[in-house]
Amino acid sequence: MSTYSITLPSGAVWTPHFVAELDQNKCIGCARCVKVCANNVLALAGMTEDGDIVLVDPENEDDDDEFERKVMTIATQANCIGCQACSKVCPKKCYTHAPAEV
Repeated sequence: MSTYSITLPSGAVWTPHFVAELDQNKCIGCARCVKVCANNVLALAGMTEDGDIVLVDPENEDDDDEFERKVMTIATQANCIGCQACSKVCPKKCYTHAPAEV
């Protein structure tokens, strides 16, 4: 399969790398990535003792006792534009990006 690439005005070829995976074992739930993502690709989630993932309201701190810890999750992968801003701000390097296959 081939990947999606574009030719820039300079003549250089650019291949965007889109969010492919998020390692929730490394994630500390700091939500820095959510704050820099303008396309609502990511969401804050709570992880229960059983390992279940439940979406949470990032503004509501009252639910902190309900979860073992908070982690990020990929909510709408199709909205990713390949800017990799999430990776650039992630202190734990949780993200894996890959070119889109066409």
